[in-house]
Amino acid sequence: MADVVVRAAAYEGYRSLYLVTPVMCPRLDRDGGCVTMSIGNPEDFAALDPFFRIIQEGLAGLVDGDHFFDLLAEGVVVEYVITVPGYPSRVQGRQAVADLYRDYGDAIVLATADQLAVHRDPDTSVVVLEYAVHGHAVHTGLPYDNHFVSVITIKDRQVTHWRDYLDPLAVFRALGWPADRFA
Repeated sequence: MADVVVRAAAYEGYRSLYLVTPVMCPRLDRDGGCVTMSIGNPEDFAALDPFFRIIQEGLAGLVDGDHFFDLLAEGVVVEYVITVPGYPSRVQGRQAVADLYRDYGDAIVLATADQLAVHRDPDTSVVVLEYAVHGHAVHTGLPYDNHFVSVITIKDRQVTHWRDYLDPLAVFRALGWPADRFA
């Protein structure tokens, strides 16, 4: 029989004791509450794993969670300040971010992420991450190399606001947009 853990957990303002089995709740937060990821199967996001890892590295010690989506507050606001045609400029909510990223691997698959630079301002709870991702476009096979700047606000150890800047020409090149237009 699996180990059973007794945890005190907050539920709608009340503290109570309850039994938790590993099947019911494979991960517990700092307060003993069950951590769930309502985004579905994490395998759906495998094409983004290098991105997820570099973000977790950059935010290590500042946020809680074992997966990228665990780092995001339920009502997170993500703004794509510099983006590409057809991509939203603003998304609100963890589930909306997951829905947006779910099909990423249909277009681009990342192999690595590097060049991480972390700038923190503890007074404002803002972290600026600079990083690069590398992979290839699925339909063209062309390499994809892009650089990002992400301005992230953290509250209660979760990301509450994210402003993202990228090089749209890198996306165009990988997807095979005419080279003479973007050279």
